[in-house]
Amino acid sequence: MISLNLGRSFPPAAGGSLRRMRQNQATPQTLSCSSSLLPNKFKRDYTSVMIVPTGVGAAIGGYAGDALPVARALASVVDCLISHPNVLNAAMLYWPMPNVLYVEGYALDRFAEGLWALETVHQNKVGLVLDSGIEEDLRIRHLQVVDATRASLGLPVLEYTVTDAALQVEKWVDPKTGQSTGRINRPDSLLRAVGTMVERSGVNAIAVVARFPDDDSDDDADNYRQGKGIDLLAGVEAVISHLVVQKFGIPCAHAPALLPFPLSPCLCPKSAAEEIGYTFLPCVLAGLSSAPQYLTQKSTSMGKNSIVASDVDSVILPIDACGGDAALAFARRKTNNRPLIIAVEENETVLSDTPDKLGIPVVKVSNYWEAIGVVVAHKAGIDPYSLRKDRINNIQRRNVPLQSRGMVMDMDMATALQL
Repeated sequence: MISLNLGRSFPPAAGGSLRRMRQNQATPQTLSCSSSLLPNKFKRDYTSVMIVPTGVGAAIGGYAGDALPVARALASVVDCLISHPNVLNAAMLYWPMPNVLYVEGYALDRFAEGLWALETVHQNKVGLVLDSGIEEDLRIRHLQVVDATRASLGLPVLEYTVTDAALQVEKWVDPKTGQSTGRINRPDSLLRAVGTMVERSGVNAIAVVARFPDDDSDDDADNYRQGKGIDLLAGVEAVISHLVVQKFGIPCAHAPALLPFPLSPCLCPKSAAEEIGYTFLPCVLAGLSSAPQYLTQKSTSMGKNSIVASDVDSVILPIDACGGDAALAFARRKTNNRPLIIAVEENETVLSDTPDKLGIPVVKVSNYWEAIGVVVAHKAGIDPYSLRKDRINNIQRRNVPLQSRGMVMDMDMATALQL
């Protein structure tokens, strides 16, 4: 409700002094605007999912947290925003948003497919796994960052452990898709370390720091630091977190351990967040500290704080990245329960999975400015096309099939036979 009050005070009662009346008449006009933005108790919360696949060279979200401003803007207009570390992580930088759920990519796929639900929490018990292949000096740097987040941010990081063997990370670019990927040669060592922490300390969220090779060519590193090309680390980072989430069903995120880059006087702002510290760990710990827990749909512990795929109202993603498991799962939902899918043309990637190619019904927008406008209209119950010039056509009649003596007829045919 918005109220506007423009006017003077009431004149004094009869018998009041002329001097007092003149004083009152000289009182300047007052303008009072008040807005009560109370939640609508007759509508459920509006939930959006924002997806920017990792390691695909996204123009927005393909670098060091450069999609985070989009997430902040979206979070300001929806009741709940669900996104993943590639969108919300910015190395040494992060931004706390109470209505944003930090969901690992594998878990987001299972959520979209209706297999898992998200259970909101007040706080998680976070454990840290360090790759034994990390040099002592670099390990100390990471542990100092952890202590800083515990002391200065109050993050609930309980303890850390070191793997019993070096994880031996390998990374490369998939020649077919052009996206970054990779593997760890000792997944068994990682899973043993995580399993020990879960059993011994009862942690329910895991941060992993693996030693990444410093073997990028000068051209690859320079391109990334100039806001071009793809993130060569991101693909295998996703492989690592997927492995843990698939095995243990708890939140996980990864931060790579690297030697500091040489100072560069020319640096793209999109990549600059990775240049301001020795680790990428702060954003990971901040995200995991309140990340939702994952529940199977058959879980008896599902309650009022659980969010399921049918609660999602809209999905925002790059125009050519519609072929992921989550995007396809949302697109295949029944028509009366399918979220509005918004494809952003400006956010191009190395992929070619366009909605036209896949036959997915979407609302195409030029950029995230327009995407947010569409979300605002959709949340308000307004057809987004009614906000555009000449986009609303005359309503069309749909004929209803009728059964008559084994023959299917529409309403026009039935009327003609009666005549």
